[in-house]
Amino acid sequence: MKFKKGDTVIYPQHGACIVVGTKKMEAFGGTQEYLILRTVINDMTLSVPTLKAGEVGVRPPVNPEELEDLVSVLSKPDPRVPSNWSRRFKNHQEKLKSGDVYQVAEVVRNLAARNRDASLSAAERTMYDRARINLVSEIAPALKVKAEEAEHFLDEALAKGVLKPAKAAKATKPASKVVAKTPEKTSVATSPTRTAPKSVAKTAAKTTAKSATKNASKPAARATTKSSAKSAAKVPAKKATKSDKKAAKKDAKAARKK
Repeated sequence: MKFKKGDTVIYPQHGACIVVGTKKMEAFGGTQEYLILRTVINDMTLSVPTLKAGEVGVRPPVNPEELEDLVSVLSKPDPRVPSNWSRRFKNHQEKLKSGDVYQVAEVVRNLAARNRDASLSAAERTMYDRARINLVSEIAPALKVKAEEAEHFLDEALAKGVLKPAKAAKATKPASKVVAKTPEKTSVATSPTRTAPKSVAKTAAKTTAKSATKNASKPAARATTKSSAKSAAKVPAKKATKSDKKAAKKDAKAARKK
């Protein structure tokens, strides 16, 4: 595979590189042509024998059509990962050395899932960060975007699978149902309060009836007392005038006789 100056290529464990050119150099007792690469991440210069570029894993980056397959690998939920630390670490190292973009994506996905459930060790954290950087450096030229946008693309792909927040959403739904049901249960339990207004109404009716009868009887009693008092006052007055007349007549008769 021939590369020309200015091409973007992928070098295993170093990510995207820019082809600076070719140069003939003496090495191992002979002269051979070397491919001069400059890494995008750390701006390092690499020299790779042109005839062995394919053997060491130098390849062109993925094209936009292959990104769909890459997203399908990244968005796979619950991947199987060895539980043993040494076996898992060795497996991931071999995938990174292969230089295959899909195997690098598997490393990123598996370590992202591991980081979700438990904290990564220092060695796995370094591996995870390096794999992410390499993958982002390959996604950026495929999409023709900057590294920040390519990293956002990677995070969105992971959010469809191992980093999907669906479990938290499902856990909150039953809680909301329970909260919604509890007011109904409490209202049924406190149903005796419905009868309380009836008793209050009855007592209120009784008290109003009693007060009404008292208020009605009071004017009547006052009226009767007033009328009886008037009649009692009138009767003695009439009797007193008649007796006075009789006494006066008696006195007149007695005076005449004398």
